[in-house]
Amino acid sequence: MNKNRCNWAGSEEIYIKYHDEEWGIPTHDDKELFEMLVLESFQAGLSWITILKKRENFKKAFDDFDVAKVANFNDDKVNELLQNDGIIRHKGKITSAINNAQIFIEIQEEFGSFDDYIWGFTDGKIIKAEFLTESELSKHISKDLKKRGMKFVGPTIIYSYLESIGIIDNHQESCFKY
Repeated sequence: MNKNRCNWAGSEEIYIKYHDEEWGIPTHDDKELFEMLVLESFQAGLSWITILKKRENFKKAFDDFDVAKVANFNDDKVNELLQNDGIIRHKGKITSAINNAQIFIEIQEEFGSFDDYIWGFTDGKIIKAEFLTESELSKHISKDLKKRGMKFVGPTIIYSYLESIGIIDNHQESCFKY
């Protein structure tokens, strides 16, 4: 039986699986929140399917998205990652992932968890269907993250991040997940 899905889910199995099992489902696990932040940051300027196809390689390269390990990556690790053709080899994105891991930990220390921080912007509420590429919420969070020193967290990246972790639910009305 064919299910109606959001138009962007297309017909590729990896996209369909992501749409059906992850996208827009509220996430409260800090490890998953960090993983999606890294992946969304690497996606800047690229298609999401490119990132999904390299996701397992990212997982290995970034020590299963262990934020404490990533925060301690050094120049040797950066150089190793720049040679890894299984990921996006962009020095700025690699170094920002390390920098962002350090700030992610600072946010965890300040708020008790990154989950409390990020979901605090909506008081734990889900924003229903806006169908935008950025919003006042994503601009506000982007500005706060940048003020804290994070990189590759512009309003469009953060909007996409909020969709991926379920804060913004943008499933189309015709979608079975709506």
